[in-house]
Amino acid sequence: MAKGQLEVLSALDKARTQWYHFTAIIIAGMGFFTDAYDLFCIPTVTKLLGRIYYGHSSGTDVGTLPVNVNAAVSGVALCGTLAGQLFFGWLGDKLGRKKVYGLTLMIMMISAIGSGLSIGKTAKSVMTSLCFFRFWLGFGIGGDYPLSATIMSEYANKKTRGAFIAAVFAMQGFGILAGGAVSIVVSKAFMTAFPVEAPHTPPEADFVWRIILMFGAVPAALTYYWRMKMPETARFTALVAGNAKKAAMDMSNVLQMDIHEDQKVVEAIARDEATKFCLFSNEFLKRHGSHLLGTTSTWFLLDIAFYSQNLFQSNIYSKIGWVASAKEMSGIEEVYKIGRAQSLIALCSTVPGYWFTVLLIDRIGRFKIQLMGFFFMTVFMFAIAIPYGYVSTHITLFLVLYAFTFFFSNFGPNSTTFIVPAEIFPARLRSTCHGISAAAGKAGAIIGAFGFLYLSQDGSTKGYPRSIGPRKSLLILAAVNALGFLFTFLVPETNGRSLEDLSGENEEVLEITGSSGRSNQALHL
Repeated sequence: MAKGQLEVLSALDKARTQWYHFTAIIIAGMGFFTDAYDLFCIPTVTKLLGRIYYGHSSGTDVGTLPVNVNAAVSGVALCGTLAGQLFFGWLGDKLGRKKVYGLTLMIMMISAIGSGLSIGKTAKSVMTSLCFFRFWLGFGIGGDYPLSATIMSEYANKKTRGAFIAAVFAMQGFGILAGGAVSIVVSKAFMTAFPVEAPHTPPEADFVWRIILMFGAVPAALTYYWRMKMPETARFTALVAGNAKKAAMDMSNVLQMDIHEDQKVVEAIARDEATKFCLFSNEFLKRHGSHLLGTTSTWFLLDIAFYSQNLFQSNIYSKIGWVASAKEMSGIEEVYKIGRAQSLIALCSTVPGYWFTVLLIDRIGRFKIQLMGFFFMTVFMFAIAIPYGYVSTHITLFLVLYAFTFFFSNFGPNSTTFIVPAEIFPARLRSTCHGISAAAGKAGAIIGAFGFLYLSQDGSTKGYPRSIGPRKSLLILAAVNALGFLFTFLVPETNGRSLEDLSGENEEVLEITGSSGRSNQALHL
């Protein structure tokens, strides 16, 4: 046992990999599966929404969403996610991880169903209703980030903690795949049942987007019961709630071993003023200020680049021939082809990157993987941007460079920025600090998805003002990745160390009990 560490926490750190670890990964991971499905299914149906509700007012043959409406429908969930990360991160430290965990799923279920039931007599009222429910859907999704990461880090042993947290996050890849797959299945069924010639859209297409959006409630509903059955994490129960005996009893049942804890030690910790420093206090900034700056800045910079991928997907789809011109397809067929293209890209670059991280993170370490990821993202972004005139006309080369960029984002900072904030902060502030870090990332995502959407315009896309164009945008994004590489040096390596060593909580126990000898004796009573 580490000097000064409570026996129940030492038992968790040293526990062999057991079935409860995999159960926790599935329960927490299904939340991220749902998150990714809900966030990434919307691109498959936005063009259909334009055909159905703006087919006449837009003045085009097939109808498209107005620029402002498209931005609202696509981006309102990101705004909700940012708010949810901050709120539920804070609430998870105040009320406990378990008490809040089921609430996020309930919000996601209700909002997914509400999104599909958006109604109104006019296009504006339908889009307003959809945006309302998409915001609250994002709010629930945001809560899942700090809670899932914190719960998994506090349940895991220190030897394989990185892989377990990464496996939870890797479920996003399967959620993205599911978004494409459900779009394919639903659209194919409607294409068969209601065939029409291009570019027409049958009235029944209004059910297609609703079914796809509402399906997001299914995995959330399947997971809800099991989330409610999970015990509170021992680290929250012992270090935050101050009930060491309850923590020992819960983990004795989980680990199937006898654990005895001295309640007096935990009570002494709770009484000590040195352990009660608040977020952004001088003591917090002294101990963890640089860490929080590192986690927030790297996640912010990463998501600017990561969410900018939407700038090029439609270009890739059309040039490869995966998605034809809108006039050459029916509205439902367009959903089918976009879903297929999204699934292929996820299968080839997104999913492999996540699982490379799962396999290697506890061998290579978080720090090296994050540095490597930012480095190669910078290299490949520059490789696309500098000879952009040549690369953009050679679509195979463009696709390879594009795929490698986002492979190394997932086998790199997109995974590690999620993992590290759940490891380096004290238990009483862990969920809050993770939520702040994640919210910084979502602020970057909003800039990447919409700021660079406008910056990258060269005047060829109707409805968007001319700006600096794609080449200069890519150069800026490459520089953003380079900054991420530099800010990574503010983040410590956490591989193989206990959470209490990383946060300094073991030192607090030693100081309170007087010496390591008396501490260890007390902790083993």
